[in-house]
Amino acid sequence: EVQLQASGGGLVQAGGSLRLSCAASGFTLANYAIGWFRQVPGKGRRGVSYISNMDGRVAYVDSVKGRFTVFSDYAKNTVYLQMNSLKPDDTAVYYCAGTRWDTIVTSMDQYDFWGQGTLVTVSS
Repeated sequence: EVQLQASGGGLVQAGGSLRLSCAASGFTLANYAIGWFRQVPGKGRRGVSYISNMDGRVAYVDSVKGRFTVFSDYAKNTVYLQMNSLKPDDTAVYYCAGTRWDTIVTSMDQYDFWGQGTLVTVSS
């Protein structure tokens, strides 16, 4: 069974760091594109960062550029989102999603499966 499991959320003060994990099972990460998305209660889910494990491309939305880094560990079949210099506006439930594609995928509708969310709370 193809699954993604997101973890690593928590409570952190503004300026702090967290590393989210997206562990893949039932498939080989190297053939898939993974996206990180976040959702604030009452608002829609929005993209944060994307990685293609086929061509190595990564991308970020403007609000997290220079602060967040996405990378893969193939030995652990896991994608990470390193989040530094966190701001209260980063508070959200974070989700990872996957689809088999040969480059990054930014459209939420193109993802085939999703992990459960992990809550990130940044206090001011």
